[in-house]
Amino acid sequence: MFEKILVANRGEIAVRIIRACKELNIRTVAVYSEVDANSMHVQMADEAICIGKAPSSESYLRIDRIISAAEIADVDAIHPGYGFLSENAHFAEVCESCNIRFIGPSPRAMNALEDKAVSRALAKKAGVEIPPGSEGTVENEKDALTIAKKIGYPVMIKAVAGGGGRGMRIAHNDISLVKGYHTARSEAEKAFGNSGVYIEKFIENPHHIEIQILGDNKGKIIHLGERDCSVQRRNQKLIEESPSPLLEFKFRKLRDKIGKAAVRIAEAARYTNAGTVEFIVDDHGSFYFLEVNKRIQVEHPVTEEVTGVDLVRAQIEIAMGEPLRLSQSDITIKGHAIECRINAEDPFGDFRPSPGRIEMYYQPGGRDVRVDTHAYAGYTIPPTYDSMIGKLVAKGEDRREAIDRTNRALSEFLITGVKTTISFQQAIMQDPNFRRGVYSTNFVEQLLGGARRELIEEKT
Repeated sequence: MFEKILVANRGEIAVRIIRACKELNIRTVAVYSEVDANSMHVQMADEAICIGKAPSSESYLRIDRIISAAEIADVDAIHPGYGFLSENAHFAEVCESCNIRFIGPSPRAMNALEDKAVSRALAKKAGVEIPPGSEGTVENEKDALTIAKKIGYPVMIKAVAGGGGRGMRIAHNDISLVKGYHTARSEAEKAFGNSGVYIEKFIENPHHIEIQILGDNKGKIIHLGERDCSVQRRNQKLIEESPSPLLEFKFRKLRDKIGKAAVRIAEAARYTNAGTVEFIVDDHGSFYFLEVNKRIQVEHPVTEEVTGVDLVRAQIEIAMGEPLRLSQSDITIKGHAIECRINAEDPFGDFRPSPGRIEMYYQPGGRDVRVDTHAYAGYTIPPTYDSMIGKLVAKGEDRREAIDRTNRALSEFLITGVKTTISFQQAIMQDPNFRRGVYSTNFVEQLLGGARRELIEEKT
């Protein structure tokens, strides 16, 4: 049993991990940057250690400072959360060399899924379809043009490292390919310290479906159903739900196939702990492997709500060496859950971040409503990090009830002082196409186009 865990993250995920530790009677250590001194995770932890200035490169990405904090606090393990160092195999290796347990996949598993290009090759060996594209990273624009012409436009340029929509560009012709290639490389270098990109065929009207997996140290791997993450802006998720309306209402037979495919990929990598296997599904029911996120996901609560499995607790127990108590036959989906990422952004201003001080804050409650957040009245959202204020999760007996409950909860959510995505997410809950489950990854662009037209008509 771990006695003390260091949480190498910030924001709502740090709060989420600390709460799981408290329920397991495990003491916690928070690390924080100077700008996060008043953050909720710092107040909730049993101990807190400042590790540097606001930029993540001087704090949350500094392996040496995090390890020093862990040794000073004499912790048994480190939970990296998501983002920052959560998918860094070197960090996991350093933890092991210091006799500190890393709560996540093993370095071996992370190296097997080192980046998206390597993951594609592993998926292919596991017998899972991948979109046509480059065999590995594309080193220059000449090769990029050759590959694009071979597979046909449109194509997607993607960073091999990281995620969150950064280092991704769609190209419809040679000119946009060359521009997108260099922009994606530059963005990837700044965000992940790795400028490598690869190219794959862009699937028209794609649906973003992901499968939650858990694997113990004995080789047992199960999946916990799917999440639909197709409601995105600039390739970053805005709303997630489980189960997927696409699989629930249109391609029900696909659910078992895509779940088994995710497990095959995880088995090929000898995966341990929590992870997510992401797929793209087209309008004809064909599905293609995208990548493996080697960490807990932002949207993990929707899976928790419909399966009853505490994923963060499971992560900790697996890291302690405990075998999975659940078998695949034990996993049943009950009801429907929807998550809205409440971001400090202006949805009608190209989702520009809106950092600043929260003047008033009131979060909704009631039956089957959950809010994961680190925010409160008087809290200042720094411009340095991700703009997410928190996550609203609502559950219903079916999808319609979940939508109505989400809409009701959004109407109660009050945040002033900064702009938020709340009103836009309410519009999504009331949109006829969303309510019917008819949407793909271009849904937000279409909805925003209509909303902007309405605003122009009102003004004229």
